[in-house]
Amino acid sequence: MGTAGAQGTEKVALVTGAGAGIGRGIVKILAEKGYRLAMTYNSSKDGIVDVAEDIRHIYGKEPLIIQSDLTVRSEAENTIRKTVEAFDRIDLVVNNAGVGIHKPLTEMDEEDVDMQVNLDFRAPMLLSKYAAAEMIARDIPGNIIFITSSRGERAYPKDSIYGGMKAALIRAAQSLALEWAPHGIRVNCVARGATVHKLEQSAEEEPLGSKIPLGRLGTPSDIGEAIAWLSSDAASYITGINLRIDGGLILSGMPEDTSPEAGYGWGEMTPTSDGDRA
Repeated sequence: MGTAGAQGTEKVALVTGAGAGIGRGIVKILAEKGYRLAMTYNSSKDGIVDVAEDIRHIYGKEPLIIQSDLTVRSEAENTIRKTVEAFDRIDLVVNNAGVGIHKPLTEMDEEDVDMQVNLDFRAPMLLSKYAAAEMIARDIPGNIIFITSSRGERAYPKDSIYGGMKAALIRAAQSLALEWAPHGIRVNCVARGATVHKLEQSAEEEPLGSKIPLGRLGTPSDIGEAIAWLSSDAASYITGINLRIDGGLILSGMPEDTSPEAGYGWGEMTPTSDGDRA
């Protein structure tokens, strides 16, 4: 997968919201591919400590754990600084942390609007800004990945902010891909569909799986493998795309009504969240 830098040094990946759900799967795949890892969490340390212990035990490498509330503007720059101080480089940023609140806009508190805009859009923009500056200064042809969603391409009710921010990331990534291409930095999005994020969930047994063309929900490793490939030399001519990892979920509409009589077609959205917020 090409995880050594030009001078043979190990590549370094920063993954936000790495202590649970999709983030946990992403860091385990990247560790398997040979990356050194910096991982952020917000409030609950237990999950990320478990992940770090697994990586240390299996791969013999100590990840960097960073506590960071990315709704705070200054935390983005601090997170990049801590990563570079620890490893003296940064090659890959996976902007995974996020949160979605499933409510009509007229019923949503202004504080919840601000929190989603700040975490789901401003934070990945600022993390990417400071990471790209470090890559350019070190002449590193790095990669920046935004975890987006099928909800950034198709609309649901009660999803104006979260879905809107995912759509904004897709559009922003296209501009950043143009801005940073002269430096060899590639910027892409990985759009997850319905994906298991709790340990007790089974991708093949969740009711929604039967409504997805490929017959199951996605797994964190599905997302991690896509990121590892998209950031590798095998994908070196790809930038500015939104790679959908959804088992065909939105090809036939939004088949999220799990009742047997619904068949395929548009249905009610089921609440989900990305990364680590609570």
